[in-house]
Amino acid sequence: MPEPIVFIVDDDEAVLDSIAELVTSVGLRASTFSSAQQFRDSFDPKQPGCLVLDVRMAHVSGPALQDELNAMSAHIPIVFISGHGDIAVAIKTIKAGAVDFVQKPYREQQLLDSINEALRRDAEARQASSNGVGFAERLATLTDRERDVLDQVVKGLSSKSIARVLDISYRTVELHRSHIMEKLRVHSLAELIRLVIERRDA
Repeated sequence: MPEPIVFIVDDDEAVLDSIAELVTSVGLRASTFSSAQQFRDSFDPKQPGCLVLDVRMAHVSGPALQDELNAMSAHIPIVFISGHGDIAVAIKTIKAGAVDFVQKPYREQQLLDSINEALRRDAEARQASSNGVGFAERLATLTDRERDVLDQVVKGLSSKSIARVLDISYRTVELHRSHIMEKLRVHSLAELIRLVIERRDA
């Protein structure tokens, strides 16, 4: 996978340079843009990274760009920066999926912490997406009884309840669950349920 890039969008050149310098000083890659349009024209959803985005800019504002990216299902994690204490905008952007809303003048460590969190979320989302690739093929390797057990697991039933519903022993249910996790290459019940639900909703 390519090295992640911190994309910085701000129409103030001094702020752009300052954040880029901060980001590169801790060994991260940075790419700067002086407008939302400029970033949008070069955006590649396959490139890992996050977006540090100014709220108020000429032509297209930060929140407007966030709306456009969400409409494209381009879920790049965003850290907003703003020189204006606009609580309503902060709440709106966080509700729309932003990682953080940092006010200028920002503390360098606070901004770096938010960027690192955004990069962590991006890496996690990409890993989950890659786990979903081939999931259908792995699902096809389950036996009929393992599928029965999986259906009950996804409904939220405990092993004891599944044993009663399927009229098999608790130990057999636990054995099937272990085989299911192994065959589907998942490490937790939450991951298993999420992948099955995502597949059904696709």
